[in-house]
Amino acid sequence: MAVLGRGEGHGGISILHALGAGYGSTVSITLSTRVQLRDSPVKTQPDDPHGLIPSTMETWESAGLSLPESEEFHWAVRSDIPMGRGVKSSAALAVACIRALSDATGTELANHQIVDLASAAQLACGCSLTGSVDDSWSAVEAGWKVVDPSVPAAEGVLMQGEIEGAGDWTILIIDRGPRELEIDPERFQMASGQFQQAISAVEREQIFTAMIQNGRAVATATGDTLGRKICNDLGIIGSRVSTITGSGPAIVSILPSSLDASIRRIKQTLEPRGWNVIETKFLTSEA
Repeated sequence: MAVLGRGEGHGGISILHALGAGYGSTVSITLSTRVQLRDSPVKTQPDDPHGLIPSTMETWESAGLSLPESEEFHWAVRSDIPMGRGVKSSAALAVACIRALSDATGTELANHQIVDLASAAQLACGCSLTGSVDDSWSAVEAGWKVVDPSVPAAEGVLMQGEIEGAGDWTILIIDRGPRELEIDPERFQMASGQFQQAISAVEREQIFTAMIQNGRAVATATGDTLGRKICNDLGIIGSRVSTITGSGPAIVSILPSSLDASIRRIKQTLEPRGWNVIETKFLTSEA
């Protein structure tokens, strides 16, 4: 058994939801998906309900790129990103697979090319309505970008930066279970006024404020009154940012790492609900 190639992609949390805002923005976190492309079967088959892995391979070939020289292809996947919660697991998987194919074939790709391939694969298999260009950027690079998803990745970055003092913040991802609702683009457009408040905050580079406003708009678009209430409650007990990421249902709480008591209080408050709380950090370019 030989490992043909390896790749990694990172998760992220939303700043702007592309369906509602027209522009997408995601910030990268340290949770990641790691893959190995092998020439023989693996013990555990990847959990890939949308068929994203074969879609990524088809997208790779459609771009005129060669597959590794092997009679068989098998994928081993390890991930600490919860799937279907809005924490960008699909983008991380697509990027990791593309990097593994690059590694296996000695193909050098610029980051914007990886993003284009990952976004095309997600559209092709139907796991994204927008292509999740911003999510793919967060899977590839640290920091945040505001992107126009209607143009190629190399042309679509409108703003970018990193969270100030990124290492000083703790991120709690509250996993409320798998997404149950069907995403309705019209409902997101109906909440455009709320999304505009998030856009205005990003234009002032008030990223945390944008996250909060975006989460409120997502709650409106998805009818997630419980999520909105939980975000408000977390703010009262010490969270600097409480927001819904992606289309939900995961809730993100961001607070200074020095506030150990507040972190414990949030975990204790959520414990009776039986939700898993994942602790992570912002990914930085020095990582």
